[in-house]
Amino acid sequence: MGLFPLNLVVFPGEHLNLHIFEPRYKQLINDCLQSDLTFGIPSYVENKTEFGTEVSIEEVTKVYPDGRMDIKTIGLSAIKVLEFQNPWKDKLYAGGLIERLSYDEREDKELKTRLIDLAQQLFVWLKIDEKITVDRFTALHEIIHKIGLKPEEEYEILRMSSESERQRYVIQHLKNIIPALERAQKAREKIQMNGHFKHLDPLKF
Repeated sequence: MGLFPLNLVVFPGEHLNLHIFEPRYKQLINDCLQSDLTFGIPSYVENKTEFGTEVSIEEVTKVYPDGRMDIKTIGLSAIKVLEFQNPWKDKLYAGGLIERLSYDEREDKELKTRLIDLAQQLFVWLKIDEKITVDRFTALHEIIHKIGLKPEEEYEILRMSSESERQRYVIQHLKNIIPALERAQKAREKIQMNGHFKHLDPLKF
């Protein structure tokens, strides 16, 4: 499979728009279009390209006179790169042998409800609740990219073999970060009170 390493994590089901400008990747996309092929996006995280996602080209939205392209893709399945060759065969781009990873897509409804509740709490704290809608139809990967996870943490989630395992990981992250935001807000309020008169109720003994 042809490979397009990127410094990000793409999840199965995720839509990703790409601007293709390098000669090697223009060649990759043209090869995929001509032969109806998919390609892989290994995530370049932790200085390696071991895991990633197979993607399919949904649409070429624009082709420029110099051959650059704007394309829309969708993630299909998580992959493990067993062999990475750069360049690959007689091509300009990288490629190699991949393994499609098995994945249990069944989600836990109770975990989903808990996850949505926590995500909504986080966005309220961040004051972006009016810009981001999270409900029972929201895909997990849509939440993952919006809750402040490090690339290494997203990479770890990609490697998980079930939806429920990913749900638990995200819930734990939210349970850790929300109290931290609450403490930060209280600290900010105390700092803002410095130098002002305080009304304190006397202690009764």
